[in-house]
Amino acid sequence: MTAPNAPALAGKASQRKPRNAKRPLVYVLLSLGLLVMSAPFLWMALSSFKTTSELSASPPVWIPTEWTLGNFRELLDKLDLPRYFMNSVIVAVLVTVSNLVFCSMLGYALAKLRFVGRNKIFGLVLGALMVPGNLMLLPLFVLMSKLHLIDSYAGLVLPFAAGAFGVFLMRQFMQSIPDELLEAARMDGAGEWYIFWRIVMPLVKPALATLSIFTFLGSWNNFVWPLIATNDPDKYTLPVALATFATDPNKAGGSNGMLMAGAFLVVLPVLVLFIVLQRHFTQGIATAGMK
Repeated sequence: MTAPNAPALAGKASQRKPRNAKRPLVYVLLSLGLLVMSAPFLWMALSSFKTTSELSASPPVWIPTEWTLGNFRELLDKLDLPRYFMNSVIVAVLVTVSNLVFCSMLGYALAKLRFVGRNKIFGLVLGALMVPGNLMLLPLFVLMSKLHLIDSYAGLVLPFAAGAFGVFLMRQFMQSIPDELLEAARMDGAGEWYIFWRIVMPLVKPALATLSIFTFLGSWNNFVWPLIATNDPDKYTLPVALATFATDPNKAGGSNGMLMAGAFLVVLPVLVLFIVLQRHFTQGIATAGMK
């Protein structure tokens, strides 16, 4: 005996087959796209372990036949890499932490507090997203000069201590927190600081992970502002130091191996951070996109 809903089930099965048939093609296209996007990074990473002869070989050699750390050793001999690396770490960590704190505070106020001018402030945040970052370099430089913060960590950190994107992201994410939860805490006598730190912040860990990756990446790779705001070589960040090193014929001497090794060291911390926070990052992007 044929079940009454057999035709309907057969129709659904026939609809699934074309979709499943397209999956291998989708996977192939995605794999090709991944290969194209990752090819420059793979070339850089592999080239940092190549010998000089393999770097100049024609046709190009992708995988080194003789792995060597000579490029890294030579780079350490000619460049004070630990100092510049620590400068980048200090600046990137301070910028990231300050953004996590200040953007979360402002995002919480715009999402959950009622006060006069809240919508206007949020409009200013959205307007700030439209302003090109390079347009603010000259006013920032004049301001830092007036405050005597050129050639200092404060001059590298303060202009980026809070960003419009971070405020927007945290505000959108915090809107998903039920108001009833916060009202219940207030009725139990909890203050706004307690609610913010002990209730709200643990609930927005995916958004914090997303913001930390974006902020750390932007600060770590920032080149223009550290170049403008530092005249003392001891305050150079790693990208500025490597760029200066690459353009100095007396130091780099056209050694592509050393430049590849330096570029690989610049990318490595960001790659490690993304791998560690990948789960929270993807969750934060997906959730914030549905707000």
